[in-house]
Amino acid sequence: MDAEIKAITAFLESVHPYDTLPRDELASVAGSFRRMVFRANSLIYVHDAPIGGLYLIKQGGVEITDGNGALVSLLGPRNSFGERGLMRGGIAVTQARATEDAIILVLPAPTFTRLIRTYPAFERFFNRRRGDRPGADLATQKVADLIARRPLACGPGATVTEAAQMMRDAQVSSLGVTGADGQLLGLVTVRDLSNKVLAEGRDPATPVSEVMSADPVSLPPTALGSDILHIMLERRIGHLPITEEGRFVGMITQTDLTRFQAVSSAVLIRDVVSSVTVEEMAAVTARIPQLLVQLVGSHQSHEVVTRLVTDIADAVTRRLLAMAEATLGPPPVPYLWLACGSQGRQEQTGVSDQDNCLIHDDSATEEDSAYFAALAKIVSDGLNACGYVYCPGEMMATTPRWCAPLQRWRAYFRSWLDTPDPEAQMLASVMFDLRPIGGTAPGLFQALQAETLELAAQNPIFIAHLVSNSLKHTPPLGMLRGIATIRSGEHRNHIDLKHNGVVPVTDLARVHALRGRVTAANTRARLLGAEAAGVISAGDARDMIEAYDLIATVRLENQAHLIRAGRKPDNYLAPSDLSDLERSHLRDAFVVVRTMQSAIAHARPAIG
Repeated sequence: MDAEIKAITAFLESVHPYDTLPRDELASVAGSFRRMVFRANSLIYVHDAPIGGLYLIKQGGVEITDGNGALVSLLGPRNSFGERGLMRGGIAVTQARATEDAIILVLPAPTFTRLIRTYPAFERFFNRRRGDRPGADLATQKVADLIARRPLACGPGATVTEAAQMMRDAQVSSLGVTGADGQLLGLVTVRDLSNKVLAEGRDPATPVSEVMSADPVSLPPTALGSDILHIMLERRIGHLPITEEGRFVGMITQTDLTRFQAVSSAVLIRDVVSSVTVEEMAAVTARIPQLLVQLVGSHQSHEVVTRLVTDIADAVTRRLLAMAEATLGPPPVPYLWLACGSQGRQEQTGVSDQDNCLIHDDSATEEDSAYFAALAKIVSDGLNACGYVYCPGEMMATTPRWCAPLQRWRAYFRSWLDTPDPEAQMLASVMFDLRPIGGTAPGLFQALQAETLELAAQNPIFIAHLVSNSLKHTPPLGMLRGIATIRSGEHRNHIDLKHNGVVPVTDLARVHALRGRVTAANTRARLLGAEAAGVISAGDARDMIEAYDLIATVRLENQAHLIRAGRKPDNYLAPSDLSDLERSHLRDAFVVVRTMQSAIAHARPAIG
């Protein structure tokens, strides 16, 4: 029995959220699992029957279906199921069947309940997944927020061959057929081409107007997801065009609905931690844009969206660290991997490069340093492959300067404080956003952070230089109550919502946090901490947070809009795309930020 418990413990260490449990608790939980074997096609539990515990797949595969027999999901090793039934009175809300010979570990219901109540990681993980139950949020979504891509259309005179080629190249299963004014005339699908062209031996030059479904049922962008579900079920169709005053503006398919229900931060993190290769992780992170669209469409606050997106980056980083250690062997001395920049602040959006560093124990030898250089390369290359591209300024642990012992890091911060030249200001603005992500020695950063914050708060000259640095990025305000746009180049007539919107607030929050010895790296948390420390007034904190919330929300909404249009998200917005009211509110937010910059500029002590 002891050997079996050890084997289960080793397995649980690779499964989230069990990997967050203390060692003693993990061993105790491992001993409470019951091991069960199910043959292929055998039922594990049935719908509406009592369910005795949480199921965890150790080996094999499981098919989950709903009460109507519709497929909900296909699960593999390290996936859990049954939690929804446990949280709803112990009655199964799905049915589970083994798709192949499977070994299942069953955690008793009382133990599961205790873990949920005792450990926040368990509560977050399973409650978040519970909130993603199929149809729960989909039914209340606006149709406009469900459109996944720019609509694809052809004219009525296009041949069926041309239509088939368009669908093949775009990897879609339907086309809208539109007139010259964009009005929807009909709909043609892959099934139409199969049944009405191939099966009937028609000429490939046949125009689509002869095989399309004319005047198809459609919905406006203001309809709800429930309207889509009802029409698809009642009419037994899998494609539903979206029209606005007759113009074809989008297409919703059953695939879109399935994708919407399948994408959540918890599901993505689950898939990341169970990935065996970098390629598998890259396939997971490729779904982040769709997650961002879904979160923005469901009107989640910007701090929730960016936190969830950052959680995925953290999970990717920790998985890559584990993979690197598996390749190189155990670390020779204690170390800590830290993120800075937007990941450090837990404010990542759909546009993120990587900013990171590594601190290791002072006892490391030259050979040990070579180990950490190799580890940093594996992790940084993996992050790049997963879409977190290499930092243009090389603020990464692969740069020898940023992969160093604790003693050298202490020297770095002291030199920046003692000699706050322009480079020191720039580096400090990045490195003061450090947040530990993984490694074996969290204490390496705690002492360094406490010491640095104390020295910085007591150094008015450094603070003054940091204030000057925080004024380099200003809100895009025009002279005559307008918003000043970029005047030339690729982004002409746009504004940069990052460098002229979010960054000014982030820089101000960092200064206030240093003055108040606030340890948080998150911008909102820093402003609240600065208020609590008496560094800024409650009114100023409220105004700054409200302005920041508006700017950050507009930034995310713009990125979601670009993703839906089939473009890569960026930080550039054309004010002309906003309504008069939206432009007015955004300008008011910029005015607040400019006012706060002016106030801190006049309050700083003289330099030099």
